[in-house]
Amino acid sequence: MKQAVILAAGEGQRLRPFTVTRPKAMLSIAGKPILQHVVEAVAQNGIRQIVIIVGYKKEEIFDYLGAGDQFGVNITYVTQERQLGTAHALAQARDMVHDEFLVLPGDNLIDTGTIAQFVTVHPDAVLTKKVEKPSRYGVVAADGNSLLAIIEKPKETESNLVNTGIYAFGTDIFDLMDTRLDIPDVLNGMLEQKRPVTVMETDGTWLDVVYPWDIIKLNDAVLRHVPAKLGGTIETGAYVKGQVSIGQNTVIRANSYVLGPAVIGEHCDIGPGVCILPSTSIGNNVVISPFSVIENSMIGEDVHIGPASVIQDSVIDKGCVIKGHFTACSGEAELRINDEFHMVNIGAMLGTGCRLGSSVVAQPGAIAGNYSQIQALKLIGGRLPDRSYVV
Repeated sequence: MKQAVILAAGEGQRLRPFTVTRPKAMLSIAGKPILQHVVEAVAQNGIRQIVIIVGYKKEEIFDYLGAGDQFGVNITYVTQERQLGTAHALAQARDMVHDEFLVLPGDNLIDTGTIAQFVTVHPDAVLTKKVEKPSRYGVVAADGNSLLAIIEKPKETESNLVNTGIYAFGTDIFDLMDTRLDIPDVLNGMLEQKRPVTVMETDGTWLDVVYPWDIIKLNDAVLRHVPAKLGGTIETGAYVKGQVSIGQNTVIRANSYVLGPAVIGEHCDIGPGVCILPSTSIGNNVVISPFSVIENSMIGEDVHIGPASVIQDSVIDKGCVIKGHFTACSGEAELRINDEFHMVNIGAMLGTGCRLGSSVVAQPGAIAGNYSQIQALKLIGGRLPDRSYVV
C-alpha cells in the first residue's frame, strides 16, 4: 500500500457541544486530535501519500494538518459538500488515487499496530475487531477469511466481530459503487455478484467516540501507551510518578503531585500544591491554580482553573476560565442524547470558552454549551444550550 484515503467529513452530532466548533475527527484525545493519531499510524506503516476527505468545519483540519510536512506525509484534500455516506465520501477521491489503497475513518482511534499487517493485504479486504457491544456497529458474518455479509446495527447478534471501517481497495471499487452511499452496502453488493472479499481481524487499538463521555474512555486508553517525557521545570518538592509526559516550558510547582498515566502540554503552570491523578490529559497553555485536584479528565488548551477546585471524570474544552472552588465530582447520571437515554458515571462537560464564577458546583452529568457564562455560587445540572447565561 502506497496511498491512503481518510474519511473526515462528518460532524458527530451526538458529541455536541464539543463538535459545534470542530469536526469529530478533530476532537483531542491525550493531547492530539483523533485525526492526527490516524495520520501518524498510517505514516509509521510507510504510507506517505494521503488523501483526506473533508466537509464539516474543514478549515479546522486545514489549519492543523496543513500539507502534512510535520508528519512526514503529503496530504491532499477533497471536499464532500454533502455528507451522504461513506461510499459517497470515498467517491470524491476517485481522481486522486491510483492502484491499491487503504481507506480509514478519520474519527476512529487507531495506532500503528492496528494496521501493520493489513497494509500488506491484497484488495478487496475489510479489517475487523471483536468488541463487547457489537450491536452499535456493522456486524461481520464470515466463513474463515471470507466475508459473507455486513449487517448494520442489528438488534440481535450472533457474532461480536464488527467492521472497523478500514478497507483495502483497488481503483475498480469506484465502478462498483453504483448509487450506493455507504461502503458496507457496496461490499454486500460485491458479495451478491460473487466477488470475494477478504476478512482480516486485528487485536490492535480501534476505538470509536460516539458520546461525550467516550472522550474520557478513549483518553484513558491512549494515555496508557504514551511514553514518559519530563520536559519543562519540576520544582523541588514536586512529585512526579509513573507514566507522565510533560511538555516544554511547563512548570510543575512545589508540593504538587502528578501520578501517571498523564499528559501535560507545553507552557503550562501547575500548582503549587496541585494534585493530578491518573488518566488526565492537559492541553497547552493551561493554568491550574493551587490546591486543585484533577482526576480522569480531559482539559483542553488555554484553560484557566482557579484554586481549590475538584474535577473528576470531566471534559473541560479549550478556552474555559474557571474561578476558584469549582466542584465537578463524578457520580451516576442519566443523560439523554437525542432519543437515547444512558446511565453513566460522569462529572461535568464544559464546551469551548465557558466562564464560571467562584464556587460553582456542577452536578454529575452537567453539560454546559459553548461560551456559557455562569455566575458565582450557582449549582448547574442537566444540559445548558450554547451561550447560556446563569445568574
